[in-house]
Amino acid sequence: MSAPSPRPMRRVLAISSRGGHWTQLRRLKTAFDGCDITWASTDANLAREVAPARFVCIPEASRWDRVRLVWSMICVLVLVLRVRPHAIVSTGAAPGFLALRIGSLIGAKTLWIDSFANAEELSLSGRKAALFADLTLTQWAHLGAPLEVKSGAKTSRAKGSAYYAGAVA
Repeated sequence: MSAPSPRPMRRVLAISSRGGHWTQLRRLKTAFDGCDITWASTDANLAREVAPARFVCIPEASRWDRVRLVWSMICVLVLVLRVRPHAIVSTGAAPGFLALRIGSLIGAKTLWIDSFANAEELSLSGRKAALFADLTLTQWAHLGAPLEVKSGAKTSRAKGSAYYAGAVA
């Protein structure tokens, strides 16, 4: 009788724009131990922070520059289709939202963690991501429902809702 084949590594795409979003995403690094991770952000200089892991630079974009937003969306689409991640994690902003939206269409599990800086309300990207993400987390208790985790049982979570389970900051 042959031994069972080992379970393949889970592919994870961790993506955010630079600055505080990137800093918070990087603080989650140990959560990805044992995964085949691809990091993506909008500043090529950030590659050294995650070396020797894979890093992909994607164009910065915002809702104010439609042409760059379309170019960024194309680059993120190509990235998601190449990596074929099992899971996508983002702390924001536009590149993360685009990746989560595209990832949800190909069946990837998606997690949005809204920036710690958004203390009064979820960010615009966070509110939009919550409509598509499998789980949206806020880092402020008053902005989200408590995250209930039931061991071994499926927990239903409402699309469009944010949950609180602590802070990354």
